[in-house]
Amino acid sequence: MTASLIPTLPGAYYTDPDIFRQEQERVFEAMWFCAVRASDIPTPGRFRTVQIGRESVLVSRARDGAVKAFLNICRHRGAKLCVDDEGEVKRAFQCPYHAWTYGLDGKLIAAPNLTKMPDIDRVEYGLVNVHVREWLGYVWVCLADKPPSFEDDVIGACTERLGDATAIDHYDTANLSVGRRIVYDVKANWKLIVENFMECYHCATIHPELTEVLPEFTEGLAAQYYVGHGAEFGEDIQGFTVDGGSGLDRIPTVTEDQDRRYYAITVKPQVFINLVPDHVILHRMFPLAADRTVVECDWLYLPSVVDSGKDVSRSVELFHRVNEQDFEACERCQPAMNSRAYAKGGVLVPSEHHIGAFHEWLQAKLANA
Repeated sequence: MTASLIPTLPGAYYTDPDIFRQEQERVFEAMWFCAVRASDIPTPGRFRTVQIGRESVLVSRARDGAVKAFLNICRHRGAKLCVDDEGEVKRAFQCPYHAWTYGLDGKLIAAPNLTKMPDIDRVEYGLVNVHVREWLGYVWVCLADKPPSFEDDVIGACTERLGDATAIDHYDTANLSVGRRIVYDVKANWKLIVENFMECYHCATIHPELTEVLPEFTEGLAAQYYVGHGAEFGEDIQGFTVDGGSGLDRIPTVTEDQDRRYYAITVKPQVFINLVPDHVILHRMFPLAADRTVVECDWLYLPSVVDSGKDVSRSVELFHRVNEQDFEACERCQPAMNSRAYAKGGVLVPSEHHIGAFHEWLQAKLANA
């Protein structure tokens, strides 16, 4: 192989159920995973359930307002506690099978004939806790007994990309409001989606609207290729919108150096952060099978923009089209991952060589039994 080309992962990495099972165990269940927007569970008793690796996780808010996360499994006979994707309970979670009941703090508080079983420790037989952190207005969870450093793995990924520990703070993401959320059900392996987001070799081919706004993308180098670099808006472009027209109200704390620029960040294993002066776009991937990934994408704006009912459609439409174009490309690749032509993998051209570091990272994770 020439110096211009380096190999990708073999095709089996995108199709083999056993490799996907290893990824569930050693990646998704071992790392910090961005689960829900904190505003989705605004009050005690509100909850969402999310699939993380092989586990269903219940994320809710306790009576004191603290965010809690538990394995969504009754401790009695293993029934799924909450079957809905989201909802609200008044005071407790009750298993629909035998009515074991748990407080919002996860403690076992009631069960048929429980008073006749005085030796049961209500904390020990409560729901299994999952580690939680809040950052950027999202709830991040980790299923590992001893979580890795959040500062190194999550915050550190943003610092490494932007070259400044405080740069992402200027977007005040935690205090923005969800102006639009779109959920995509992508028939492709999660790694194809990550690889696609990390490179722009494809941008001139499939993203006409994006390259009109960010003309440097026609050169094939993604914004992530350089530490601290933000792709500059075109000379006649007024905002990050589908037609290049003016956007919404600029986030006041965005600096002059960040104005009229687009920054993209990959936070392994499943988050993409897109920063522009007037909004933030955040993708969360939920890998459900070797060939299926649900992507939940939020467009975040100043609360005044959302509360006033301003039209965000032109702003949303630009990256919605980018998403659809990208996911269609990933779905086009997925069937070929089983082909004998891809058994040994494909190749990465120079502008994609940084994807090789992602492959090395994954292989190291899978080798770490």
